[in-house]
Amino acid sequence: MENLALIDSFSEFKDDKLIDRVTLMAILEDVFRNALKKKYGSDDNFDIIINPDKGDLEIWRNRVVVADGEVEDPNEEISLSAARKIEPDFEIGEDVSEEVKLIDLGRRSILALRQNLISKIHEHDNTNIYKHFKELEGEIYTAEVHHIRHRAVILLDDDGNEIILPKDKQIPSDFFRKGDNVRGIIESVELKGNKPTILMSRASPLFLEKLFEQEIPEVFDGLITVKKVVRIPGEKAKVAVDSYDDRIDPVGACVGMKGSRIHGIVRELGNENIDVINYTNNLNLFITRALSPAKVTSIKINEETKRAEVILKPEEVSKAIGRGGHNIRLAGQLTGYEIDVLREGAEEDVELREFSDEIEDWIIAEFHKIGLDTAKSVLEHDINDLVKRTDLEEETIREVISILKEEFEE
Repeated sequence: MENLALIDSFSEFKDDKLIDRVTLMAILEDVFRNALKKKYGSDDNFDIIINPDKGDLEIWRNRVVVADGEVEDPNEEISLSAARKIEPDFEIGEDVSEEVKLIDLGRRSILALRQNLISKIHEHDNTNIYKHFKELEGEIYTAEVHHIRHRAVILLDDDGNEIILPKDKQIPSDFFRKGDNVRGIIESVELKGNKPTILMSRASPLFLEKLFEQEIPEVFDGLITVKKVVRIPGEKAKVAVDSYDDRIDPVGACVGMKGSRIHGIVRELGNENIDVINYTNNLNLFITRALSPAKVTSIKINEETKRAEVILKPEEVSKAIGRGGHNIRLAGQLTGYEIDVLREGAEEDVELREFSDEIEDWIIAEFHKIGLDTAKSVLEHDINDLVKRTDLEEETIREVISILKEEFEE
């Protein structure tokens, strides 16, 4: 009963850690064998019998009977007189099996057994958690905000597993309170020591792709394929979609009537502006679509340098570039081509970046933000207007205009 009582005590861990009884018994045998090695030097001559259904455990030590005074290894041999105290009819050369009680191991060993068991169960638990979440990498997961730190939000799922949502994996407009449910993708799972570290992301393009799978039945069913997703989290995204069924309009199916289908995704992403584009192998057409809502006049493509020169009417340039340059940057990422925008009828114009030896890059970037990327496009604007629309000082703008005017003076 001593063994049984202790096993029942250990089995309390089974309920806390949701470990099945067979696994618990396997861990127990391993723990007891380690204890036997420490006590007797070897566990090779011990039989450990475990009954998973009853939770019972027996330990038997097997020794060979030798003549009195000839015992060389007391763990594997027993003297004839000692053997006959167990059974009076034992003879030399026979095998003796004797049950070992836990109390024989000593109080200190029993305490060590318990600590070792706890350690093994935690190790088993962590391994299972790691395997479980490793299989969920790249999938959407929901957990509850438990603690908010400066650099990360700590989430807990229904099983009490800790998930980390770092600041740089959040959408800039994200704001969480304790108890909020948060959706994201499981981006990575690593074992640090014996403890799994689970990272969630809401900024990954894959999160948007998985939201399309979750929210749009045709994508989930495979009738529509998401070919590529590019994002500036919380600002703008472009999603290229395709369908092998000519009867299905992939863009219309994803957006829905009056945006009904995509509205939930936009709201989940903090009102991120999502352009859904029909994918095509026709590169000219794909670049044209990627620059939407701008209307492209013509395109020249250099496949070797992966650059595309796009000509637009002057009123379309700012649309192509977009606020903060987001539209043209995402179009480039989506198509894999660096896109240069030129105004129609402005062949004699010069791009601002050609003046990088005279004008600092950060100043050129300020003009790019408001859709001005050539010399003439800057010269067409009033100085006061440029001061209002950029973060540049009037003196700086006057210097730039002076440099640009020199380019066109005969």
